[in-house]
Amino acid sequence: MSNDEGTTAQIEPDLNVMKQVNRQFISGVTVVTALDDQTPRGLAVNAFSSISLEPPTVMVAVQRTSSTHDCLYRARHLAINILSTDQLDVVSVFATKAPDKFSGLDWAPGPFGSPLINRSGAQMEVEIRERLQASTHTVFICRVVHAAVSDRPPMVYSAGKFFDGGALSPLG
Repeated sequence: MSNDEGTTAQIEPDLNVMKQVNRQFISGVTVVTALDDQTPRGLAVNAFSSISLEPPTVMVAVQRTSSTHDCLYRARHLAINILSTDQLDVVSVFATKAPDKFSGLDWAPGPFGSPLINRSGAQMEVEIRERLQASTHTVFICRVVHAAVSDRPPMVYSAGKFFDGGALSPLG
């Protein structure tokens, strides 16, 4: 749609429709962590994706108003912990604004020091290569420098609920 000055008018979908659209998408559940000086910090993130296998590159998007954002932005490395079905307790804490999310949590530093959470389905430590500003979020483009996988089934998220990713039925 154009007006008489030659510009294109922006039409945005209704916010409630966008919420319904997003509820139709199934995503994995991650906890992104980093060290802030020597203090571990982290948050639950479902905006994660693999970009490339050669070289191994991933991205995560974090809202700039998050209390963990500035720590991640300053970091050179961070960890992406892909949660397993055994970790409802973990996502319940990391989805909050609790001041010490690591209290009582079993974790170990990765090769570059980023917190890797025990019981995860998979773990990556990554080096941040780019920080892109996208509206209300920062998109971190990262090169994977360490990866590990377990046989624990992944937790998945859809429509505000968590599910067993290992119990999905294949089509066809």
